[in-house]
Amino acid sequence: MKYITFFLILFLFWLLLTFELSVANIITGAVASLITILFFGKYFVNDVKKFFHPHRYFWLIVYTFVFLWECLKANFDVAYRVIHPAMPIKPGIVKVKLNLKTGIGRTILAASITMTPGTITVDIIEDFIYIHWIYVHSTDPEVYSKKISGRFENYLKRIFE
Repeated sequence: MKYITFFLILFLFWLLLTFELSVANIITGAVASLITILFFGKYFVNDVKKFFHPHRYFWLIVYTFVFLWECLKANFDVAYRVIHPAMPIKPGIVKVKLNLKTGIGRTILAASITMTPGTITVDIIEDFIYIHWIYVHSTDPEVYSKKISGRFENYLKRIFE
């Protein structure tokens, strides 16, 4: 049941992206969805019913805007550091405790952190994520955890857990 549901969701997403109902497009979408499910189906949410809760989609939309805002702020921060004559950087790798339990939530958090300028996800080991950060201004894990992943994690919990 889980695989059929995700196949249909991926296939509908394909149709929305291409916005064309030709035979070739339908076959391509079906094949792409099937291949995706075969390779990555086991990594999706195990409880299919969770996927149909409307509040999860609301929080996904909110998360998208929060992510874009955080990226915009980080872009200006990195640009400032590059343009500044003293180049105020203090790079380092920090260890952040993860509060997310689902694999997909952790994966999206890691991708979001990496796509935000100034941070790169290095590794996830058990309940910790290691992040290379352009300006480590604190040695307190609470401070840098909140700064790097705090806002993202709050929304991802609402979406995936």
